[in-house]
Amino acid sequence: MLIGYLKYTCGMFKIASYRIERAMTINNSQKKIEKEITIYKEIIYAVNVHRKAMELCKSLISCFEGSFFSLIAVGVLNLSLNLCRIFQTISVVNDKEEIILHFIVVIVTLLYMFLANYAGQEITDHNDHIFFTAYNVRWYIAPLHVQKMILFLLQIGNKAFGLHIGGLFVASLNCFASLASASISYFTVLYSTQQ
Repeated sequence: MLIGYLKYTCGMFKIASYRIERAMTINNSQKKIEKEITIYKEIIYAVNVHRKAMELCKSLISCFEGSFFSLIAVGVLNLSLNLCRIFQTISVVNDKEEIILHFIVVIVTLLYMFLANYAGQEITDHNDHIFFTAYNVRWYIAPLHVQKMILFLLQIGNKAFGLHIGGLFVASLNCFASLASASISYFTVLYSTQQ
């Protein structure tokens, strides 16, 4: 269900990008005043959709922040302990069934950590796309008050937006790499202390 909400949010970001593009390609056959009003309304709609998408992301994370933080800790601990058990089993017992069982748990944990962080990366990428769209449209032909609204979008897009979990993690592929690296570091410490 959470992935569905995150995909919905990505769709909202795409809608905002599309509305910005469409606003700047308004038909030139309209009168100048009508054209300005239409562009202004389209930009307002885009800003509203963008704001709602950001609010939805923040409310989703705030509802589940404790659970996500716990899942991160359990994932890192699970990965470290299962890696340690694999190497203990290889060096002492050499039981292939136990090795395969722990190896499957390691793969599932890595897959879960990757997918969770990939969803966060998608949100960040779609938000960044709005910034690139606002930057690349022909905003310089718009009226001055519309240019100011686009400048506002550019200033918002300049700030990094992501799914912040516990103030320590931002769900992204970099976070996945950091968590995997931390798990391997904990594993090496555990394995070296047992030798």
